[in-house]
Order: sequence, then structure tokens, then C-alpha cells
Amino acid sequence: MGNGAKAAQKRERNAAKNADKGPTSRTKVNEAAKNIVCQTCRQTFLLTTRAPALEEHAQNKHSKTLAECFPNFTT
Repeated sequence: MGNGAKAAQKRERNAAKNADKGPTSRTKVNEAAKNIVCQTCRQTFLLTTRAPALEEHAQNKHSKTLAECFPNFTT
């Protein structure tokens, strides 16, 4: 007649399944990947950031060239 016991069992099984999983947040990984640093304002960028985005930052924020803001950046 009632499905209360089935629902409780299912919740217990799902709780056990979900307990095995680790954290899903990528915040720490993303912070570790920020290794391009603007030398003028110290803003960090992800390792995968391309030159056009860095040039845009240098021009719009500081009116400088890519080489002036990011001297260690290699394409």
C-alpha cells in the first residue's frame, strides 16, 4: 500500500552513492592555473589565456603594449 519504505531505502542508497564522490568545486584548480600576471596591476589570468585577450587588457586598462604588461608571456 505505502511507498514510504521504498522511498527511504532509495534515499539511503543514493546517499551512499553520493558520499563516495569527492568535491566538485574547481575553484582550487582554477586558482592554481592562474599564472599569467599583469606587471602593472598584478591581475592574474589563466594559463590558457590567449595573446589577443592580454593585448586587450594592456590597451584598455593601461594604454600599454602586451610586452610592457606581460614581459614573460610567450606565444
